[in-house]
Amino acid sequence: MKDIKELFKKKAKVLIADDDAIVRETISEILGVYGYEVELASCGGEAISKVDDSFDVIVLDINMPDLNGFETMDAIEKLGFNIPILFLTGAGSMDYAVKAINMGAYDFLTKPIKDLDLFNIQIKRAVEKRAYILREQEYKKSLEHEIRIKTAQLEKQNKLLTSYNKSIKNATVQLMASLQNAMEEKDYYTAGHTTRVTEYAVMLGLSMGISESDIAILRRAAQFHDIGKLVIDLSCIQKAGKLTDDEWALIKKHPEVGASIIEPLGFMDKEIAIIRHHHERMDGKGYPAGLRGHEIDELTRILTVVDSYDAMTSHRNYKENMTREQAVAELERCSGTQFDADIVKYFSRSIVDFTLSGKFEADKPLDCYLNYTG
Repeated sequence: MKDIKELFKKKAKVLIADDDAIVRETISEILGVYGYEVELASCGGEAISKVDDSFDVIVLDINMPDLNGFETMDAIEKLGFNIPILFLTGAGSMDYAVKAINMGAYDFLTKPIKDLDLFNIQIKRAVEKRAYILREQEYKKSLEHEIRIKTAQLEKQNKLLTSYNKSIKNATVQLMASLQNAMEEKDYYTAGHTTRVTEYAVMLGLSMGISESDIAILRRAAQFHDIGKLVIDLSCIQKAGKLTDDEWALIKKHPEVGASIIEPLGFMDKEIAIIRHHHERMDGKGYPAGLRGHEIDELTRILTVVDSYDAMTSHRNYKENMTREQAVAELERCSGTQFDADIVKYFSRSIVDFTLSGKFEADKPLDCYLNYTG
């Protein structure tokens, strides 16, 4: 594209297309006197073949033997150089002039040319129009370039922020998990509970074919489902015998307390809801909100099943632990009332394979998801 500053340092370039040699030469001489560089064409086809981005103005005769001025203009416009076009019209041809303007011609000139100063002004204004067009094109090109640069910078910054945000999330999750595991290991009766529940939850989620994003949510929710117990004195669970009403009331606070602990982590909204409601029941007799049926999120219903299974099969001071078969039978007995019946069916089929092989037989190994934090 022509440099704008160069446009004013050199002569403006004009293309004249007219089938009359005398007219061509006359106009060429006039323009030469006024300091223009001129090229000539004897017909429309020749004019089209000569046109390039170096011209500032094109002057077309209307009546030419091969292509008339209007046809020539149409072909030149399709080349996309945006060069102002002026038409030469004879006396009494104002209808042609009107048509030319309606087609988008910049101006028209009458021949024979009598007022040379007016002729020069018309050409000069067309040259200035060309300069304006070039300046606008350069501005748009510069603006587009600037936008591409800024867009690339923003994309780079967004990638860095996304990476940093993900690192912060993962570090936060790992720190809290380490804290919970450290506290849990101090209690013989709860040691390993969170890890096992997490493994069971992922195993069951895989067997049900839930998405990877939901697997990540389920995994984090399982990791922190009992985090509320860290700030509640639950020494009562280590005593032999049944718990008192006050002791049960204290234990039943841990889901809401846990949700409150996680709540400041804005990226774990779904996990917060699962943690809060993982002791709800299908019949509405659970806590803390008494939700029933499908008011309970599917991921929450999954966690409820695996959490209960581990509680039943783990040793507690106040009860005997069940075998795998006994615990599955109990889950099935409570299907439809405490647990989602379909989820229990998935679990009862999956737990045997998981227990025997250590991983769930699906498209991906279980440890792929156990290490996935999203």
